Amino acid sequence: MKKKFKISLASQILIGLILGIIVGGIFYGNPKIETYLQPLGDIFLHLIKMIVVPIIISTLIVGVAGTGDMKQLGRLGGKSIIYFEIITTVAIVVGLLSANIFQPGAGLNMNELSQGDISKYVSTTEEVQHEGPFDIIVGIVPTNIIQSMGEGDMLAIIFFAVIFGLGVAAIGDRGKPVLDFFQGVADAMFWVTNLVMKFAPLGVFGLIGVTVSKYGFASLIPLAKLAILVYATMLFFIFVILALVAKFVGVNILYLIKVLKDELILAFSTASSEAVLPRIMLK
Repeated sequence: MKKKFKISLASQILIGLILGIIVGGIFYGNPKIETYLQPLGDIFLHLIKMIVVPIIISTLIVGVAGTGDMKQLGRLGGKSIIYFEIITTVAIVVGLLSANIFQPGAGLNMNELSQGDISKYVSTTEEVQHEGPFDIIVGIVPTNIIQSMGEGDMLAIIFFAVIFGLGVAAIGDRGKPVLDFFQGVADAMFWVTNLVMKFAPLGVFGLIGVTVSKYGFASLIPLAKLAILVYATMLFFIFVILALVAKFVGVNILYLIKVLKDELILAFSTASSEAVLPRIMLK
């Protein structure tokens, strides 16, 4: 009996990426192509955003409530925070060293580049002065969890899920029906995630096609040095820093990359962490 040939999701996404680049290059400068390709990317990103919140809430509640031992949960949370702070600091140091040693922006004429409105990402001096040291912590605590879900405020959602999970664990046997309910929600949402991921190659095709059709290949040449340095620095961080961490805890970094290859390609092609969060949590 002949074995049925099947293309993996990673290969499908890669094919979508390549085809999107080709189509975008062919129709470079033609605004009409965006009319046909942009909806593909938008639909995929909307689908991803649709499933992220219920997956985070259900899996966190199940994870926290299922632990049972509050001391163990506290130790795990403490270790996670320490690890995050240390690795983030190392990443910042590596990035700063790379930028200052190689200076990728030297000689680049910024006047030739198009400028976008970044005012929504920048806080004014007055806003910064009025922020107290605990304002960030206060902002994490939601006043209306339904509103936080609608706005996609992940920190507030995570805070609520953890607190709710602790409450479910604290009431013992009375919380088992609640725990079973959210376990069912998590299982159902992971099935939905697998369904959504089948649309990923088309979504990637649309997103990349629109980007290349707008800016073309030539617009990337002045930024080639920066792009090469960024990828070289990331590869150094992955195969040196993270590889040492993985070896310390008994995990092979190459095996980890092999397990996550679909998500890595998808995150790269869509420039979205939300696009891979559900499947990363599942794996």
